[in-house]
Amino acid sequence: MTAIRDRTILITGGTGSFGNRVATHLASLNPKRIIVYSRDEKKQWEMQHRFPDFDYVIGDVRDPARLADVMRGVDLVFHAAALKQVPSCEAYPYEAFQTNTIGSQNVCDAALRAGVGTVVALSTDKAVKPVNAMGMSKAMMEKIVCSKNQMPLETRFCCVRYGNVMGSRGSVIPLFRKQIEAGGPVTLTVGQMTRFLMTLDESVDLVVHAMTHATGGEVFVRKAPAATVADLARALIVKYGGGAEIPVRTIGIRPGEKVDEVLVNEYEIQRALETDDYFTIYPEYRVPAVTCRYPVGYEYTSANTRRVSGPEEIGALLDRVGLVEYYI
Repeated sequence: MTAIRDRTILITGGTGSFGNRVATHLASLNPKRIIVYSRDEKKQWEMQHRFPDFDYVIGDVRDPARLADVMRGVDLVFHAAALKQVPSCEAYPYEAFQTNTIGSQNVCDAALRAGVGTVVALSTDKAVKPVNAMGMSKAMMEKIVCSKNQMPLETRFCCVRYGNVMGSRGSVIPLFRKQIEAGGPVTLTVGQMTRFLMTLDESVDLVVHAMTHATGGEVFVRKAPAATVADLARALIVKYGGGAEIPVRTIGIRPGEKVDEVLVNEYEIQRALETDDYFTIYPEYRVPAVTCRYPVGYEYTSANTRRVSGPEEIGALLDRVGLVEYYI
């Protein structure tokens, strides 16, 4: 178990939606110091006005020397820096590789040299059976991070993997809201497409769970409900449309997108420990005695998880999210 109290914590990509929320949560656990590391000067300036007690460092995970400097004296690392937009990564796949894969290797190297206690790297459902450049670069990140503890090390490495974080930058909910405010149309890829729905607070719970339970090499997954994009759009129109008739238009699947997403594939689930809220996927080089209750071939997907559909049910989730995009 890893304690947060009196520890120095580094958050790469710390000015993003997740970084903002995890930093404020960690601050409540009495760490010694929180370092926000990112390459975006403007976002750092904005975040510093809200949270002046954090330390802010300009830097890029592509820069090994800069990482080595900032990693001195750090106890815990949350690695959230990434290129995560599917369309831009499809257009510039080498940039996704440079940041998501090579950048993650750089973070691991710097953490090892600095004697960091635990590194938690953020991944995505798109890394499972990936069909796009973002997912492929994140899949390689998972392999790199989770392979480190094959050898005896003082540093523990693990990943967390989650689906759509509701309201985060670039997610579909702020897009739909802006389209609704403009009178439409709300643009759907295909109505039957399903996506996991997780709040930012739930994503923070997941990384803290990983930080406090990792022994090295695991991928931690938080269970989440899912909805079709058509149901999500209808719920948003009911909640924020003011009773207006907002048109909906189908535009088709974009390059690199799946109809359904997978959080735990059929091979991983055979070596996973399941609780009410989490899956812990153990590395192939250290599989404990776990009993899988699922048949061979079963996967945990956005098509077979708990489905939320009606405006009331989805609206309750939206109430928990709040106006994330509007203040981050």
